[in-house]
Amino acid sequence: MKALKEAIEKYGVGIGTEVVKVDSFLNHRIDVALSTEMGKAFYEAFKDDRVDCILTVEASGIAAAMTAAQAFGNIPVVFAKKGDHRNVGNDVYTAEVYSFTHQKLNVIRVSRKYLEKGMRVLIIDDFLANGEAIHGLMDILNQAGCVLVGAGVCVEKGFQPGGRNLRESGVKVVSLAIVDAIEDGKIILREG
Repeated sequence: MKALKEAIEKYGVGIGTEVVKVDSFLNHRIDVALSTEMGKAFYEAFKDDRVDCILTVEASGIAAAMTAAQAFGNIPVVFAKKGDHRNVGNDVYTAEVYSFTHQKLNVIRVSRKYLEKGMRVLIIDDFLANGEAIHGLMDILNQAGCVLVGAGVCVEKGFQPGGRNLRESGVKVVSLAIVDAIEDGKIILREG
């Protein structure tokens, strides 16, 4: 997606050889116009897949999930919560997810009442590195008897195995921008 790639090139910072810092427009301070365009791009990529609901993980995936949901005609967004929440209750689906960004294991939870058996669900996330978050969400969808239609990702780290492994397992993965490398603080984007 051209606008996202331009924002990454202009504002993104590479830290070391693995961290892509895009918090000035994607996941701390949000460029709403860009997020809206990303939502439309996800709609275009998955519009023929009969999506009933969008699933993401708190908190960074929520903005992109919401704009995608609007593009789909205001379908519901469900987000998996990290950790224990008294207001969620105990009737939940859970999965363990290791966060590459935070270098820690999280238990994510979704209330059973928000995922109905047979529901066709699109996963949306801000980043894809090793694929842990998407695998955790897929586990929850399997527990719920839902159908995964695919995964939409804002930024994929193409130098890490998550995207490749998901695609090889048959998951339709659409990444709006793919980072091939970080060299001396500069983010190198994949062409095309």
